[in-house]
Amino acid sequence: MTAKTIRETLHETALKAPLSSGVYLWRNDQDTVIYVGKAKNLKNRLSSYFSGQISIKTRLLISHAVSIEYITTTNEYEALLLENNLIKKYNPRYNICL
Repeated sequence: MTAKTIRETLHETALKAPLSSGVYLWRNDQDTVIYVGKAKNLKNRLSSYFSGQISIKTRLLISHAVSIEYITTTNEYEALLLENNLIKKYNPRYNICL
């Protein structure tokens, strides 16, 4: 896959995400988790990575990613707890804090 089609695939995944709260994981071509994030609204949050002004860190994240997966949660608090546990489990490269 070319970089453009990978980006398009990532963007399509973001657009298909549910409107519920949850946690999302970005993975690289070795299937390693490189970033874990949480969202009140998964679709809005993931779509924001592909619109408007994005930081250098975000551009790097997108350039190294090949897939996004998400886990829906009942509420934001549950998403926060799950994000914390997944960051501790995977120690992703692009999660600086926590």
